[in-house]
Amino acid sequence: MAQQHGDAPNPAVPSSALGPEQVKLLLAASKEAKRFAYCPYSNYPVGAALLTSDGKIFSGCNIENACYPLGVCAERTAIQKAVSEGHTKFRAIAIICNSQETFAVPCGACRQVLREFGKHWEIFLAKADGTHIQKTLEDLLPFPFGPEDLKMV
Repeated sequence: MAQQHGDAPNPAVPSSALGPEQVKLLLAASKEAKRFAYCPYSNYPVGAALLTSDGKIFSGCNIENACYPLGVCAERTAIQKAVSEGHTKFRAIAIICNSQETFAVPCGACRQVLREFGKHWEIFLAKADGTHIQKTLEDLLPFPFGPEDLKMV
């Protein structure tokens, strides 16, 4: 997550990586959020926990709908909750599912929503038992389109 040479400082870049206790807390919050998933169609519960730049955690779960396109993912639920309470700067997100074979990963729409709020995130992808890997948004969404791409020259 090092700043590239010549880049202007970005206030959305965390000043330091999360410590092990912060990661553990974020993963636990995502696991708790997963308990509330409403997924009668896919039976694929997902939980997410979002850490704001000022240390608050917002959690979210997936919420399905009989009209499938109207469902919302856990990641977007957490982000919408945070933004609706005035938070738009984030440090990290943890995402967990019930699979023990694969890590929970955000869908393309969620990756783009994450990108809306910055390029530099710590993203923790977890399996059901809590084992996890850490990725960057650039790992998940190379060559992203973001707000700065809409600025007029």
